[in-house]
Amino acid sequence: MATRAENLVQRLQASLPAVTPQLNNDEVTLIVAPGDLLDTCKLLRDDEQLAFTLLIDLCGVDYGAYGKSEWSTDTEAGQGFSRAVDANSVGRLSFGQDAALADTGQPRFAVVYHLLSVQHNLRLRVRAQCEDDNFPVVPSVTSIWSGADWYEREAFDLFGILFDGHNDLRRILTDYGFVGHPFRKDFPLVGNVEMRYDPEVGRVVYEPVTIQPRVLVPRVIRDDNRYASGETPEPDDTQSDVV
Repeated sequence: MATRAENLVQRLQASLPAVTPQLNNDEVTLIVAPGDLLDTCKLLRDDEQLAFTLLIDLCGVDYGAYGKSEWSTDTEAGQGFSRAVDANSVGRLSFGQDAALADTGQPRFAVVYHLLSVQHNLRLRVRAQCEDDNFPVVPSVTSIWSGADWYEREAFDLFGILFDGHNDLRRILTDYGFVGHPFRKDFPLVGNVEMRYDPEVGRVVYEPVTIQPRVLVPRVIRDDNRYASGETPEPDDTQSDVV
């Protein structure tokens, strides 16, 4: 007997024969080119066999450092926190430094839409990949799902992705004088500027960042009485670590 996700794939193939749905971990993803996004979304909403009338969420994605994170635990789990000692993350850039982003072989930016069909109890993920890394833009879906308004503003603010047709595209989480887009992989963790209230001038002022970017590595203390006598214990994998 086919699962709900498999039934959804069959419905999508019947309604959108030019698009190939992806089924992984019982979740369905539809990858759509920006030029086809509006027509596809309208069909997903209006087709009675689909009826995705509710936009649950919309977010931006930056694949610039995909697979290059120093915090990846796929092969480093046995080394614990030591994998964060050597600074090789683009997140620790200082102001004025350029990031060496990974070549992933795909567009750097994408917009992901999570849809819900209340009528059929179905969920779908739609991903539209921006064609230009230097000027990421996709059509706005606010004419299809009005709830996308603030989500698109958030993706614009945090990732710098533009939504063509949005009637009020401006920052929503950062302040008016904010520099850059904080969820981009080449944005420094400490930011570009810091702000404070200056009582002498009577307003908020912006200044260069004084925080040094670093990763905190916890101090490990061995539970071993030989430390008390000043002896240097031999490495022992059986000893427990107490942080």
